[in-house]
Amino acid sequence: MDTQIAQLYLDEARHNFHQYKRLAEKAFAQLQPEHWFLCLDSEANSIAQIVKHIAGNMRSRFTDFLTSDGEKPDRNRDQEFVMEPGIAPEQVLAWWETGWSCVFRALDTLTPPDLARIIFIRGHEHTVLAAINRQLLHYAHHIGQIVFLAKHLRGTEWKTLSIPRGQSALAGVKAEKEFGQRDVKL
Repeated sequence: MDTQIAQLYLDEARHNFHQYKRLAEKAFAQLQPEHWFLCLDSEANSIAQIVKHIAGNMRSRFTDFLTSDGEKPDRNRDQEFVMEPGIAPEQVLAWWETGWSCVFRALDTLTPPDLARIIFIRGHEHTVLAAINRQLLHYAHHIGQIVFLAKHLRGTEWKTLSIPRGQSALAGVKAEKEFGQRDVKL
């Protein structure tokens, strides 16, 4: 495996995990904590339930990442979607931070040769690279749900987390001024 490319991948993966964490946190910041517990219907998950699930997944997948199955025997995935009465917003944030700590602690120990190593998730073999991709996609999916719910709950008070509607051309001009036009060499 090319060490330089492997290191670039690890750096990019860390960057992307941090980006998704920040994106969700920007959505949280637009809500009152009581909004985190609202469900759109009886089949929907609240933001707090999604956070609880993501955190449970992160703890399971990234604890002893290279040495034990990513589905830990003490994980109760179904319980991650149950919100016990009396859960405080501080508990939701603690789940969030604990989960991300597991992710970053594991990623920070990886070296380029580790990407080709085989690990297991629910007894199925994955390269470390494939396992990282699997989790990055999983968290992006759920963070998209969090952003969608936050936007829905804020309605017209929502402040966009990307380029505002109707301003794509302006964003392109701004980026060109800031970064200049670059020639791409193939």
